Amino acid sequence: MSRRLDGGVQQAEVPALPGPEQLRARLSVKVSPGAAKSGVVGRHGAGWKVRVAAVPEDGKANAALVRFLSEVLDLPARCIAIVSGHASRDKTVELSGLEHDEAERRLTDASAGRKEL
Repeated sequence: MSRRLDGGVQQAEVPALPGPEQLRARLSVKVSPGAAKSGVVGRHGAGWKVRVAAVPEDGKANAALVRFLSEVLDLPARCIAIVSGHASRDKTVELSGLEHDEAERRLTDASAGRKEL
């Protein structure tokens, strides 16, 4: 699509490049609550398996998962949302401000180093 500028010159509209606030990634996560330490276990099918030390009551394990992913992914907690599976071990997590490939790389690094908190 093009538009006409003053002076009769037409210029093509160029779509804006996505900024950090427009980047979104969704991850499947299998959560094991009540672990001795929180950590990324590794791949679990198409998703990831993550241990959290918090118990699965009153949303404590969900909050611990968000805090842990925030630390591992180097992303503010406000940019991480559990979008499905609030009462289940199988969750879908949405990340704002991070590309999917970069999130996968950071989780791979964390699982290889067995990053625990």
